[in-house]
Amino acid sequence: MATNKSKSVTFDKITKIFRDPQSGQDVTAVGGVSFRIEPGELVTLLGPSGCGKSTILRMLSGFEQPTSGHIMIGDTDVTNMPPNKRDTAMVFQSYGLFPHMNVSENVAYGLKLRKIPQKEIDEKVAKFLDMVGLGQMAKRPPSRLSGGQQQRVALARSLIVEPSVLLLDEPLSNLDALLREQMRVEIRRLQKSLGITSMYVTHDRVEAMSLSDRIIVMKSGHIIQIGTPSDIYRDPVDTFVSGFVGKVAFFPCEVKGIDSSGCAVSVKGQNFTAPRYSDKLKVGDKALVMARPESLSIGEAGAGVEDGIVTANIYLGNSVETWVKTDLGNVLVQIDNPDVKKIWAEGEKVSLSFDASLTKVLVDDLEQA
Repeated sequence: MATNKSKSVTFDKITKIFRDPQSGQDVTAVGGVSFRIEPGELVTLLGPSGCGKSTILRMLSGFEQPTSGHIMIGDTDVTNMPPNKRDTAMVFQSYGLFPHMNVSENVAYGLKLRKIPQKEIDEKVAKFLDMVGLGQMAKRPPSRLSGGQQQRVALARSLIVEPSVLLLDEPLSNLDALLREQMRVEIRRLQKSLGITSMYVTHDRVEAMSLSDRIIVMKSGHIIQIGTPSDIYRDPVDTFVSGFVGKVAFFPCEVKGIDSSGCAVSVKGQNFTAPRYSDKLKVGDKALVMARPESLSIGEAGAGVEDGIVTANIYLGNSVETWVKTDLGNVLVQIDNPDVKKIWAEGEKVSLSFDASLTKVLVDDLEQA
């Protein structure tokens, strides 16, 4: 739930153009993007390197100025406002802790700059260190903390000033896999308990899917899709989004009909109806059935829509990931409850099928992707 201090963030037709120092040409890093983050919401900017997501974060923080457009925090136009006047706080990829200060002093730094009374500082520091599970480490120097603990200190230092907007710039990229998983849970818990409006930047789809209320998927300086993690995963607008947020297989098809029940397609002579489909499709179009690993199944060769050979089985405990080499490429099939399901041996000839109710029919734009 949003706090009284939480504010919305609005980007209105924001463009950022840089001058390439080598070529002398103008380069559009962000091209006319518009979106709104509601008070207390955590929205993630997701996309490949160079898509403009970090530039958007820096423009919101005030470290970059847009070429055109307006940025609002609540009802205040902050487009040309200096960073220290915006009431934002940032958690960086590099923790940025002061080595000559202990944990408590690092966390208190922002409050001291605001000339808060020492008694209040001490109380708040104790509260926020307990909140991030570091109450017993207040006097330790940063050099004696693990990477995960240092990131918790950086998070507490940003949260303690109670900003209107919290900015997180790939804060977990320096941590190992287990710590990243733990810190994702921690960030989500703290952000929701405090109700701080937050913008998170990452190229890691797992972080985006697990942390966000909504995701903004970007490519080449433009917003491709905005939606909840479920929307983005189950109902992507195109092949770029579908492939960027998860494993996927594409089966060429022909659109046979579109009505209230969905999009009827033919895949190698077999007919299916998918409930989700691109609104750009029309009858007679060549298209693609998008199938996620959990929507696929494996059967005897010749029984499905695409034959192939099992190349690898990866056991994950509660599931097995089976890779099948086909003429369409290597396809991943997720087999849940492997103790009660058949696992096809590596080298076996098999055939792939899909549950049409879990698929979406997309425009075939792979050549343009």
